[in-house]
Amino acid sequence: MWALTVATLGDGGVQLTAMSDPEHVRLFTAGRDVWNDWRSANPQIAPDLCGTMLATGVTYENVNFSDVDLSNCNFSRCHIRSCDFTRAKLIWASFDGAKIVKSNFAGADLTNAECVNAYVLECDFSYSKLDRVNFTLATIHSSVLNSAEVLNANLDHCRFVQVDVEGAIFRACHVHGVSAWCLEGTPGLQQNLYINRDEQPSVTVDNLEVAQFIYLLLNNEKIRHVVETITSKVVLILGRFTPERKVVLDAIRDELRKRDYLPVLFDFEKPSNRDITETVSTLAHMARFVIADITDAKSIPQELMLIVPALPSVPVQPLLLASQQEYGMFEHFKRYPWVLEPFFYENLGGLLAMLTERVIGPAETRAREQTAS
Repeated sequence: MWALTVATLGDGGVQLTAMSDPEHVRLFTAGRDVWNDWRSANPQIAPDLCGTMLATGVTYENVNFSDVDLSNCNFSRCHIRSCDFTRAKLIWASFDGAKIVKSNFAGADLTNAECVNAYVLECDFSYSKLDRVNFTLATIHSSVLNSAEVLNANLDHCRFVQVDVEGAIFRACHVHGVSAWCLEGTPGLQQNLYINRDEQPSVTVDNLEVAQFIYLLLNNEKIRHVVETITSKVVLILGRFTPERKVVLDAIRDELRKRDYLPVLFDFEKPSNRDITETVSTLAHMARFVIADITDAKSIPQELMLIVPALPSVPVQPLLLASQQEYGMFEHFKRYPWVLEPFFYENLGGLLAMLTERVIGPAETRAREQTAS
């Protein structure tokens, strides 16, 4: 039985209002077992507890609230565990400061519900309606929002951690200070998410996970400086990683470091959710220029095919051991002005001796031209 013992009206437990059904309120106040047994025996009845004043700060565990009209009910500071709110009406209900664990809200209507500073863990909101819900300062952890409609909601300073958002709709929500970590699934729609405070000019984005980054980018000078530093210093190095060829790539990386660049040598294990070419493309988008050693080319043709046509602002400086010839398809890239003439080197020593003049210099010149144009 939950911690709710009410004998008379107005004692801080349950207050009967004109909106609710007196018999349903009586059964509810009789305790969890009586209530659940009655619900099991009368599945066709959708109980009406609308406007019932529930005691705040109590515990509800394993209570069947499915299909119940709980509009305007107050669950503030309650501990709600393993309760069933399937298809419940929770319009204007309050869960401020509540701790809600392992409960089912699938198909529930939480329009205008207040959930400020609520802690939600392992709950299912699949197909629920979250229109104008106030989740300010709430934490939603390891929960499910599959196909939920989150519309005009206040998500300011809300924390999403390991939430399944497959098919969910996030539209016209306020997300200032939101944090989103390890979201799972693909939302059905993300649109017009307001990242600034109410008193600031409206700025909207269409992605919950990048909202915090875009806000920092616009409003934090240090973050802008970091981004500018990355895009002005990163050099992506591509080539074969056989023992013989990797010696050359490592030496280029070391020399670039000495010249205050941030060399990225793609010799690490690929991310599990991306193939190699997609990862290379992501790195190329952050680079000032690319150095591509096409000696003994294997994966280079595929990588350049993805990078070159899509990134005219990123110069590519090819390198080739003088004893070899360009691979057959390389001729295709010469029509792109940002692909520079290959530098043919006799050996590693000769390459490093001419690195500034024949590799870095031309790439930097082209990068400056692309920036100015």
